[in-house]
Amino acid sequence: MKPETINPDVRHDAVVFFDVVDGNPNGDPDGGNRPRVDEATGHGLVTDVALKRKIRDTIGFAAETLGYQPERYQVFVEAGHALNTRAAESYTATGIELKAKKITSEQAEAARRWMTERYVDVRLFGAVLSTGDTKALGQIRGPLQFGIARSVDPVLPVSHAITRVTQTKQEDIDKGEKTEMGSKWTVPYGLYRAQFHYSAALARKTGVTSNDLQALYKTLQFMFDHDRTATRGIMTLRGLYVFSHHDAFGTAPAQSLLDRIEVERITGVGTARHFTDYKITASVADLPSGVTFEALVG
Repeated sequence: MKPETINPDVRHDAVVFFDVVDGNPNGDPDGGNRPRVDEATGHGLVTDVALKRKIRDTIGFAAETLGYQPERYQVFVEAGHALNTRAAESYTATGIELKAKKITSEQAEAARRWMTERYVDVRLFGAVLSTGDTKALGQIRGPLQFGIARSVDPVLPVSHAITRVTQTKQEDIDKGEKTEMGSKWTVPYGLYRAQFHYSAALARKTGVTSNDLQALYKTLQFMFDHDRTATRGIMTLRGLYVFSHHDAFGTAPAQSLLDRIEVERITGVGTARHFTDYKITASVADLPSGVTFEALVG
């Protein structure tokens, strides 16, 4: 990995490609867990929240593998833990009275610093800390922002009727019922593209390090391997392309760089059903001065 790619003091813009085979990459709970789609175009969608959940679930493991201090790679938004309780710990740890109606700006900064040093997702994504007794902490803006992933081509979700050999309720068994019907949704195949942007200016405030960026990139490369379920089918990272600027402000608009990464279906392919049905090209021979490029995957 190039030193520029993991430099926390400069701006980064990146493109991520991943695909799904016979799975549901991000079900919509308001739609019976049907895979999310843009109803106007049929393109598949995966929310930024779903992507960040996978990162949160994996980045601590990645950091451990890299030999980093586990104390710095705990996760704030974690299943089974109340956010208000964890935010309140920042008061206790920094000597602030939890029920204090008013605290100084120095006390608030110390508590926020405790949060960013402890929780990697707060350092990267930020957090809202004003939901309980820690209202004075307000919000921490994170330097790393993901967009919603969108499939390259429209997808056609399929509903599968399924049965199981036991009932949910004992009274149904007593009635003599032997099976119970259900359903599951899948996307036969979809190649998705997402973008993320890293602000070095905000990273200065949250204390992001080169280790954090290295852990992030390693997480992106392996997170689908550690998030496997029968529902999600086979999900695979297919591309990770990073543009790094020479300073925190940046040399070129993000989209002018990211549009250099293009994907098209191979000539003669009708309905895509595999990653090899596509070709990804990176036009990076004439990058603006001060911009470097690295294809970490792809």
